[in-house]
Amino acid sequence: MTCSCSTLAGPSDECKFGVMGRVGLGTRILIGMALGAAVGVALGETVGVLQPIGDVFIRLLVLAAIPLVFFNLLAGLTALSDVTAFGRLAGKTMTYFVSTDVVALLLGLGAMSILRPGVGMQLTGELDGPVGAVPSIAEVLLGMVPRNAFAAFAEGNVVQIVVIAVLLGTATLLLDEGPRTRLAGVYRDVTALLRRIVDLVLLTAPVGIGALMAVTVGTHGWALLGPMARFLAGVYAAQLVILVAYMALLRLGAARAPLTFLRETGPLWATTAATTSSLASLSVSLETAERIGLPTSIYSFTLPLGAQLNKDGTSVMLGAVLLFTAQAAGVQFGAASLVSVVLIGLLLSQGSGGIPGGGFVIALIYVQAFNLPIEVAAIVGGIYRFVDMGNTTINVMGDLIGTALVARSEAERTSS
Repeated sequence: MTCSCSTLAGPSDECKFGVMGRVGLGTRILIGMALGAAVGVALGETVGVLQPIGDVFIRLLVLAAIPLVFFNLLAGLTALSDVTAFGRLAGKTMTYFVSTDVVALLLGLGAMSILRPGVGMQLTGELDGPVGAVPSIAEVLLGMVPRNAFAAFAEGNVVQIVVIAVLLGTATLLLDEGPRTRLAGVYRDVTALLRRIVDLVLLTAPVGIGALMAVTVGTHGWALLGPMARFLAGVYAAQLVILVAYMALLRLGAARAPLTFLRETGPLWATTAATTSSLASLSVSLETAERIGLPTSIYSFTLPLGAQLNKDGTSVMLGAVLLFTAQAAGVQFGAASLVSVVLIGLLLSQGSGGIPGGGFVIALIYVQAFNLPIEVAAIVGGIYRFVDMGNTTINVMGDLIGTALVARSEAERTSS
């Protein structure tokens, strides 16, 4: 039987996946999430037996993400006209990352200042031993450069993999036309192969995400009471403000319709909320960028780098956890402390790793840096899964919005 649903962008999901493709991936994921939530309510904490199903799904996404990041970035860089174009792209991207992270930190602090969930609260629970230390700028920069290329891939260190790909991509641009063209073709072909692997993994998304939702609801369903409800409401309110700002930037800076954008990217947000991992969501993010027509030469650089360095959602959480803990401990920050709060928060937000729960460890280090009691772990830790759902979604959305803005800027520059 001949498939008749091909488009200029390639075969549709129905052609690739058969009858299941007739129901959109986003719809299938929503059905899986709804069923998972119902199972979680019915089974309670015993639903934890489903956790391995969700873990397998996350592992498959990460498995596909690491090589896809590498070859996708190589394909994108070798599609650029010259090294100067890459430098301009990097400058715009980092300016966006730093600016939005600072704003996000301030929004997290502001939300807690208004709701004041920690005032009058008794801290309970304790953590033994150190949780880490605030890294220096030099340590962050050194951590970006791998000692061993194979170790970077084995550890899944995205920012180091980006550095390796940038070096190889830049070297490829400097080759003579013959080998440069041949290598660029290889990079594109391998990238296309890896995207097909992502397509196969996404076939399991409704089941994997449904299992993760079931475990989340069954385990944490009654944890959102009292001060924790106010804390979570504050974090979500700040992240909602960021979401609205993103949509305004998308309309004004990228000339894209926000509602259309949200509809086209729906499966990505279901993935970020369920996996709570920027790294696990990266392969889906790259696939989404391709589907909505963003240039490969741009998103292949901005999205992997953003998965490590652009953490707007995590920054909101860091500011919120810090001030929440200070309120519970009866500590007040003066205006002079704000600079240190923002700088240290900005530095730490780069180190949350893009893995589930990584931001929580960073939050503990942040609290410790200001000599506040880290018993906050016994409080926020109980609902961190819910916090991290919003964190990851805003983190990844920020990467995609930034990519759209940079793409529009580059297009305008080329046409002028």
